[in-house]
Parts: sequence; structure tokens; C-alpha cells
Amino acid sequence: MTDHSEREHTGPRPWVMAMHWHDLLFAHWPVRPETLRAFIPEPLEIDTFEGDAWLAVVPFRMSGIRPRVLPAMPSLSAFPELNLRTYVRYGGRRGVYFFSLDAHQWLAVRVARRFFGLPYFDARMRCEVGTDGWIDYESSRTHRGVAGAELRTRYRPIGPPTVSAPGSVEHFLTERYCFFTADGAGRVKRADIVHEPWPLQPAEWEVERCEMTALIDRELPNRQPLLHFAGELSVRAGLPRRCRQ
Repeated sequence: MTDHSEREHTGPRPWVMAMHWHDLLFAHWPVRPETLRAFIPEPLEIDTFEGDAWLAVVPFRMSGIRPRVLPAMPSLSAFPELNLRTYVRYGGRRGVYFFSLDAHQWLAVRVARRFFGLPYFDARMRCEVGTDGWIDYESSRTHRGVAGAELRTRYRPIGPPTVSAPGSVEHFLTERYCFFTADGAGRVKRADIVHEPWPLQPAEWEVERCEMTALIDRELPNRQPLLHFAGELSVRAGLPRRCRQ
């Protein structure tokens, strides 16, 4: 792979959005890298762990979302989100590549599509915390002109939080501090994400429906995913910037 210069990314990069993530579940499946290649722009290299690429369904809820210069607005700053993602490399950096992001907030979807270049879609969603510790989560995509997606599940942590060890599969999957986008002309952008290491807990889930992959024309593997839970994390995000060769 060509060695891409990162000179345009040196120095401090001011954050533009702050938020809190709550009750997040990582559901990860190993897949053959070649099954994802057609759905990831060619300049990006699929990142693998011991030969496997990984496909993840990630439900959670957000709160306190605000631009750097404004306070959070209660009616706009808290809603569920759900993403389908994998992991890539570019210019010596490891990051996240999103196939889709569903959100239960019309304005947030438009802002994210316009300013972050991400495939955000409207969805009808519900995320509730039960007294028994289970998170009840439902999402059904409602965005016009886009293939549907649906998740109905409940999940919960089943152990204490720990920080993943470098070199572990948990570290490979979660400790990523940027995401990449790329257009049809091969122009790549990177946005940096700042947060503390993930406080990961082992998790369990019960699934009624998980149909998240129509946009990439493949089914999730018919096996139990690797599951991790995170209760809360504060996050700051920068705008995407062009990566130059």
C-alpha cells in the first residue's frame, strides 16, 4: 500500500462536537476480508486481526450533544443511535469505517450527513433501561429511498469493567480514535475522536430481529458475536479533513 503522508494532520485539531455515549453494546463478528472489499472505497485498506476482518452492530444512546460554542439543547441533544461498521487503515492510522448510522433525531441526521459526510439515516427507535439491568432496544429505519434495517434486542453487562490490553482483540476492535470517509473519486477524509479508553464489560444479549446489512448485500454470520458493553463515555469529535497522498 502507498505510504500516505499525514502532514496535514499534525498539531492540535480543535474539537467541534461534544457528547456522552450511554449503554453501548459492541456486537462483533469475524468475516473474511474479501466479503467486505466491494463495499469499502479502494483507497482504504481493510484492517484485520489474525486474518479476520470484523463487522459490528453497535446500539447505544447519546446525550449532551452540543457544538463547541453552544450549550446542549434538551430537545435536540439526546436520542438513540445505531451503527453498522468495520475497521480500516489509511496513512498508517487505524480507524472506523461506517456502512450506516441510524438515529432518532431528524436534524442530527441532516447535520451529520452535511458536515461529517457520514451515511446517517432516519429511524424510529426506542432505548429503555429496565430495573433488572437489561437494556431494551428497538430500531427500524424510516429513511426514504434507502434499504431498510431493523434491530430488536435486549442486552446487559455481566461482569466488571476493564480496560483492554494492547494486542488483544478487544483493543483492536474498540480503541480507535478516528473514522474515515471516501468519495467515488478516491478522496479520503479523516475525523479524529477524543475519549478515555473504553470501560469494557462482558455482555449478553437476546435477539428477536437483527437485519442490519441490506446496504452491503450480505448477511451477518450465523454465530454468536463477541459482545462487550460500556456504560458511559464522554466524547469529543473533530470535523473530517482531507488526507493527501
